[in-house]
Amino acid sequence: MKNVRILAAGLLAGAALLPGMAAADYPEGPVEFIVPFPPGDLEDVLTRMIAEDFQAEYGVPAAVVNKPGGGGGPFPGAVEASMAGTDGYTVGSFVSDVPVIGPEIGIPPLNPFPFEPLGRFLTYPFVIATAGDAPFATMEELASYAADHDVVLGHFGSELAPTRVTFALAEEMGFSYGSDAAFDALDCNSLASGDVDVINTTLQQVRPCLDDLTILASIGEKRTGMTPDTPTVAEIVPELAISLWNGLYVHKDTPQEARDAIVAVAKKTVQSDRAQQLADDTGALVYWEDAEATANQIEADKETTARINALLGE
Repeated sequence: MKNVRILAAGLLAGAALLPGMAAADYPEGPVEFIVPFPPGDLEDVLTRMIAEDFQAEYGVPAAVVNKPGGGGGPFPGAVEASMAGTDGYTVGSFVSDVPVIGPEIGIPPLNPFPFEPLGRFLTYPFVIATAGDAPFATMEELASYAADHDVVLGHFGSELAPTRVTFALAEEMGFSYGSDAAFDALDCNSLASGDVDVINTTLQQVRPCLDDLTILASIGEKRTGMTPDTPTVAEIVPELAISLWNGLYVHKDTPQEARDAIVAVAKKTVQSDRAQQLADDTGALVYWEDAEATANQIEADKETTARINALLGE
């Protein structure tokens, strides 16, 4: 009997160690980084850098999986990521709208919010742009033109922060867009095709034809390095001072060892020469901000979003 008790005690002790041992062995298999947009934009490029470095560091396959929303913005991709496991083998690379707006717009898998941030690493150089030969070259001229013409706006989704800011800016300047439409990508072809007159996009998407465009305003608290002479929306209407940023997220039940392993690589990647060169080339801000600071930014952005909603009468 004594031997049986000793054996049982040993088995219980071993069982108690198993969760920690399993987490400490992370990663043991392939890891997916979910990007809820098509390939090519800044969040995709940087997340691919992180995945490449993750694979090199830990010797397991790591890949970006793009989950475009088909006009639904990042939310369908975030919902799909929420259905994955809680063991750190699915990592969300999400724009700030996912935690700030996602839980508020009636998407059950995102409310309550199932993820926690690991940190944020990118602030987008988001802009309001038009063709270089458009009959307006500033937001003031656009406001005057729109009084007598229907102007079509292209955006990534009506619930997204840059889109909301663009609508609120028009409201504050006394005009409205004749119509608008959501797209998975907004690049040089979007304006050249004539489908839209104004686009709400990132400089990365239009970099190949930037010299042929007019940037009407940038969205954020600071002017971008690539468009230093273009005012920010916040300069025009200070209440609209909000930026779009991107961060990494895991399910709330993900073990700390897995979180630490992901953060260690991501932090090193975004501080690398190649990531900082991307920042220089695109006007983006590339950095690492930890989980606590990211959570605080989410709360601050929720307050700003509430002010934007008030401006829009919602």
